[in-house]
Amino acid sequence: MPAMFGRRLTWALIFLAAAAVAECALALWSVRVAEHQVLRGRVAADIQLGFAQLSADKQRLRAWAAQREFGAGAELSELQALAASMRATLERLDQLAARAVTLDDRPRARERQLQRRDALAVLHEKLDTLVPQLSAHPVPASGTDAAVLWAAASEHFDMAQGRDLRRLLAESTAREAESVREKRDDTDRAMARMRTLWMAAAATLGALALALALYFARALRRPLAALRDAAVALQRGELEHRIPLQGRDEFALLAGSVNAMAAELSAHRERDARTRQDLEQQVAARTQQLSEALQALQAAEERRRRLFADISHELRTPTTVIRGEAEVTLRGRDKPVDEYQGALRRIADTAGQLGRVIDDLLTVARSDIESVDIRRVPLDLGEPLAQAVEQAQALAAAHGVTLADAEIPLRALPLLGDAQRLRQLLMALLDNAVRYSHPGGAVRVSVQVAGDGPGRAEVRIEDEGIGLTPEDRTRVFEHRWRSERARRHRADGSGLGLAIAQALARGHDGDVSLAPRPGGGAVATLTLPLAAGGVA
Repeated sequence: MPAMFGRRLTWALIFLAAAAVAECALALWSVRVAEHQVLRGRVAADIQLGFAQLSADKQRLRAWAAQREFGAGAELSELQALAASMRATLERLDQLAARAVTLDDRPRARERQLQRRDALAVLHEKLDTLVPQLSAHPVPASGTDAAVLWAAASEHFDMAQGRDLRRLLAESTAREAESVREKRDDTDRAMARMRTLWMAAAATLGALALALALYFARALRRPLAALRDAAVALQRGELEHRIPLQGRDEFALLAGSVNAMAAELSAHRERDARTRQDLEQQVAARTQQLSEALQALQAAEERRRRLFADISHELRTPTTVIRGEAEVTLRGRDKPVDEYQGALRRIADTAGQLGRVIDDLLTVARSDIESVDIRRVPLDLGEPLAQAVEQAQALAAAHGVTLADAEIPLRALPLLGDAQRLRQLLMALLDNAVRYSHPGGAVRVSVQVAGDGPGRAEVRIEDEGIGLTPEDRTRVFEHRWRSERARRHRADGSGLGLAIAQALARGHDGDVSLAPRPGGGAVATLTLPLAAGGVA
């Protein structure tokens, strides 16, 4: 292959590029001519349509006037709408007429443009005088001669500057239709000329391109065949294939590059194999992690189902007790008042237990603490604490436990919180302390303030109950978890009280902890941040 092959190819491409540029220039010229012809035709058609629209609006305006003359209920708002439509059409015709002047300056076109401008001036003047006349013209009295009314209407609508508007509009419409036909004929002739020119240019360029293609096809057959064979071999994965071309021409240089690329691809294949193996190991490890996560989710779902099954059981038991007490009390003859009061007392106690279980169920059913309705307002912690201790006195008495009054500091304990939720939180802690205390035991409540500035309030609830083991401390706040010692001490219970208490404490930006008490029992510590200033 001679070294001049690239130069000949360059000159051939330059020639083809020049021919393509010439054809592009021809195309641009043809497009401009076609756009000009199409624009002329479109403007002419729009002008014709505008005159037709004016004629139709004039007829509607006359119909409105006839309704008004004959008292058929024509409204002035309809007149204003028709007048506005006709003015808009005239303005658009003025714009189109001005544009037509710039698009066509032939003698016949200039004559037509003068006639168009004259007609538009007459129509402008007529519309400017006709609308005020129609607006000010009163509705005629009944019994007016119809011939007189019709003659007046004809004078209003059909004459302007001594010219018949009907004839003026008809001539304008016909003149514009003739203009549209002329523009269409001009467009057809221009398209025919451009078609002939394009066919000649395309035939010339095609013949030259065919001649060059035949020449270079003969010159490129052998090197391209070698390159094709190399590409097929590389596609099949035969990276050891090499192109046998020799010499110092362009194709020899390309063959050397392809051979080097094949060697590089072979090296990449080996690296890819190692990388793929590493990825497979990572995918396997990730799959194992996902499998473990799925198993954890399935276990959580199983725990949730078991939780609601247990809650269902605990709801069923109190209702069964309440119904049994009521049926036994109502059975047989009348009983003394003490028996009725005892039954009602037992029913009330069981109903209270049922209410607590229902509250626990509703709280656990929430997805997170933000979904719990906590309305935080400024308040004194001492008030909900005192109310919770007072409510827990009856529970302590029922279990034979002494509940001492809370030791509250003399100073106010201002914070932002929900009084009802704080009572629920404190009652959950007091209920836990009382129910897991031994009969005859004592529960003490104290409050301390720690930290600088507003600081934080620490509510300590100490009991002398069954206490905690190290395992209990790690799991005591889990939903539905109860230790073996707790189940032996108290068979009933949902295992939700402390979990709910912790959620409510965190909803107040605080926390709850439970620790063993020296000498037996447990200490629950509620920590809540105090607010600066006092209670509003």
